[in-house]
Amino acid sequence: MQLGVNVPNFGPGTDPGVLREWARIVEGLGFDLLMMSDHVAVTPDVAERYPEPFYEPLTTLSWLAGVTTRVKLGTTVLVLPYRHPLLVSRMATGLHRLSGGRFVLGVGVGWSRQEYEALGVPFAERGKLTDEYLSVLRGAEYPIWVGGNSGAGIRRAVAYGAPWHPLHGTLAWIRAAVTEHGLSGFAPRIFLRLTTAPVVDAERPAGVGSIEQILDDLDQLRLLGAATVVLDPYHRDPEETRRPQTAWHALTAVATHWRNR
Repeated sequence: MQLGVNVPNFGPGTDPGVLREWARIVEGLGFDLLMMSDHVAVTPDVAERYPEPFYEPLTTLSWLAGVTTRVKLGTTVLVLPYRHPLLVSRMATGLHRLSGGRFVLGVGVGWSRQEYEALGVPFAERGKLTDEYLSVLRGAEYPIWVGGNSGAGIRRAVAYGAPWHPLHGTLAWIRAAVTEHGLSGFAPRIFLRLTTAPVVDAERPAGVGSIEQILDDLDQLRLLGAATVVLDPYHRDPEETRRPQTAWHALTAVATHWRNR
């Protein structure tokens, strides 16, 4: 099972130097994949969680392809209806080729009604548009993951024949979805929040807790058939982007213990 990292490409503490350091650390620690999220119009609802500066993921990953050599690069997730599918295909193909075959396109329907309105795309048709655009991308030379925690998202991944890429959630919820739908090779994005003591909570999200709990979560996901797990050290507080060292410490602990198991 491969391990990836969701790197904040937004927020008051993020700049090109910090992004370059993120890439150096993620690759240097031996992680397999570096991923970034997507927003085009940073509307008020988006800005509450992911404020400016927000570095567009495809251009940023193209730049980071030039300062890395091994780590794969991907989106978690690109909101597919925001861009014409032929443009997405052209940009993704170019990134994949220029990076030496290291690109993974994670896609989803998005959640921001204000952002859809700002872009002139009908929010109510986002599922239909995603299905249509995925049909255009069928047969792409780069891997595609399909995100979405809803039943519709799972069905979309199954119909397209792509790995399901859920975002966050408890281990029990992920297990139930995987078992019910017979999913294999899925690629969840889970939190990464390292605590000094074990978290005693029946609703503990996967990836939150002591190093032993986090490693056990990863083991359980591996046994369920996960092909990749993406660790997400961002917890929706933009001020965290000013203190990336906390995330880097947690990633170092996971990488060190995971290798030595």
